[in-house]
Amino acid sequence: MNAPPIKPRVQLYIGPELARYGFGEGHPFGPDRMDAFFREAVRLGLDRRVDIAVPVIASRSGIERFHTNDYVERVIKQSASGVGYLDYGDTPAFKGVYEAAATVVGSVLAAADGMIKGTHRRCFVPIAGLHHARRDRAAGFCVFNDAGVLIETLRAVHGIRRIAYVDIDAHHGDGLFYAFEEDAGLCIVDLHEDGACLYPGTGFAYETGSGEAVGSKLNLPLSPGANDTDFARIWPQAERFVRDFQPEFIILQCGADSIAGDPITDLRLSPQSHAQAAASLCRIADEFAQGRLIALGGGGYNRKNLADGWCAVLSAMIES
Repeated sequence: MNAPPIKPRVQLYIGPELARYGFGEGHPFGPDRMDAFFREAVRLGLDRRVDIAVPVIASRSGIERFHTNDYVERVIKQSASGVGYLDYGDTPAFKGVYEAAATVVGSVLAAADGMIKGTHRRCFVPIAGLHHARRDRAAGFCVFNDAGVLIETLRAVHGIRRIAYVDIDAHHGDGLFYAFEEDAGLCIVDLHEDGACLYPGTGFAYETGSGEAVGSKLNLPLSPGANDTDFARIWPQAERFVRDFQPEFIILQCGADSIAGDPITDLRLSPQSHAQAAASLCRIADEFAQGRLIALGGGGYNRKNLADGWCAVLSAMIES
């Protein structure tokens, strides 16, 4: 009797090129975030249970599947000068910002390409999930919207039509949500701190999509101070929504700024909620999407929190 085939391991993108996406020491989104996570992953032995991949830089044409040519040109110019802001004051330019942001996108695209080819079933990219960037501008520490580029690439290059995007970052993923608000082929579930209380001030429960896509989007705002009990109460609704959609590919944005103690948010989750979401989505991915789930690190500005939260996600992906 032949032994069952060995399932490909989880792939993890780690490297200095990816860590370079950050806005200087002392900034909430500093270049030390990846190392804070990876040190904890090594301490837990998770690095020995995954395949480590080297970051990859995206082509300009790849980035422009989502972003406008004029905006990409502006990022390139300000990347050369390192002067000014790419938005209205949250996202500063620095020398090499284009290459750093393009590496976030490229690593996500390379991860997904490997999943489509069957090299790996799951992938984790810690410095990614930049969900505030719009097609024509930066916002909220986000230069290029890697998830947006990924969705457009899955459609244009790989022919995948039914995609689920689940976001548990404390901030609503407005750049992603409104870019695909009228897209019925993209299921969005976004759990976040109530938009009346936190940037970007969007993501209300009545926003369920537009036009033919009405009903394909689910915003689940949480009150400031919401904890694991609140998350566990509302998560089954999110899980049913994704399962009913029967996606061919799942994207999880697992921002750790929803964990208690983040300096700029007021949710009180623990890493257990992140593990619960990841394990649940892995099961759905196995059921409908040939196991294909990519996790993107997203926000998180307490270094211990992001290390614990992302390791919880990575561990759940490995154990699944």
